[in-house]
Amino acid sequence: MANKLYLLIILFSAFFLSACNKSLKKLESQGPAKNIILLIGDGMGLAQVSCAYYFGDETPNFSRFKYIGLHQNQPVGNKITDSASGATAFATGYKSYNAAIGVDQDTIARETILEWAAERQKSTGLIATSSITHATPASFYAHVKDRNLHEEIASDFVKASIDFAAGGGYQFFNQRKDGKNLLTELENKGVEVDTNSIGSDLKFGNPYAYFLAPDSLHSIRGGRGDFLERATSTALDYLSKDNDGFFLMIEGSQIDWGGHRNDAKYVIDEVLDFDKAVGLALDFAQKDGNTLVIVTADHETGGMSLSAAKVFGQREYGAINPTFSTGGHSASLIPVFAYGKGAEQFLGIYQNNDLFFKMKKCFELK
Repeated sequence: MANKLYLLIILFSAFFLSACNKSLKKLESQGPAKNIILLIGDGMGLAQVSCAYYFGDETPNFSRFKYIGLHQNQPVGNKITDSASGATAFATGYKSYNAAIGVDQDTIARETILEWAAERQKSTGLIATSSITHATPASFYAHVKDRNLHEEIASDFVKASIDFAAGGGYQFFNQRKDGKNLLTELENKGVEVDTNSIGSDLKFGNPYAYFLAPDSLHSIRGGRGDFLERATSTALDYLSKDNDGFFLMIEGSQIDWGGHRNDAKYVIDEVLDFDKAVGLALDFAQKDGNTLVIVTADHETGGMSLSAAKVFGQREYGAINPTFSTGGHSASLIPVFAYGKGAEQFLGIYQNNDLFFKMKKCFELK
């Protein structure tokens, strides 16, 4: 009898602890996300993500995500999206035409998630290995009809509420056809501008803009170094000082460019570099407890496949030979990885513009 009673106590205790753990996990997911970090690997489909598993020396940070979904990215008027339409969908919640920057299909400016966050007193940040006026980062602060209007986009940057920016593109600010020096205008607004290096020990309350190349930054193999890691680490340290929270977009821009060139080594190097930034974001979110991390891409580039290599005309299943089917974009569904506050919102299959509403919902969860 005593043994049976003891067993019942053990079973009851196990059930009680399990119920408590489930309740705790539910409570942990409730409430708004104070911060959102959105990482975009431009041109990064599932094959590109897989490169991190086959060509890296460590377990990729992608393995740390438990909530994974897929988005479809068809734009208005076409089957396959470009980066501008793709990022505009993320940023505004509106599907638009290819080349659109922060505008809908009728070229009407639409509020972005960055602008929405800034209006609610949250700090904001943008990081890219391209020019800061390139399609993806531009779609979060600019409103122009065409992605190639870099000088108009730079003018919108001056008017935007951005607390931390790092990338390239200073020529669109100080080597302009209209003769204006927008870097001086930024400094007159109180922004600390640096075209040489990313600073340290940043003073919260001062906006910072680091434009470290005339246009885009070098590739990893071209000598860019640890820019993406340093920019991400510096931005997280700085933005996290805001008690109201922050929104930060980080783009691994050149995964896309490797795909366009059908250059597997270029793609692999850029994916592995991007994965380091993902790791920093996850480390921050894990420690903070009030942060949502989302990792996705605007589209896939190159129709990349991790094919079995051929040796003397025969398939060799012990070796991988990355191949490409196109020099452009593909229509593949794109993975979405989510971690932290509200991460469960990103399960399933949905449209790319749904990411805007999901992020907004996570900021507003009660």
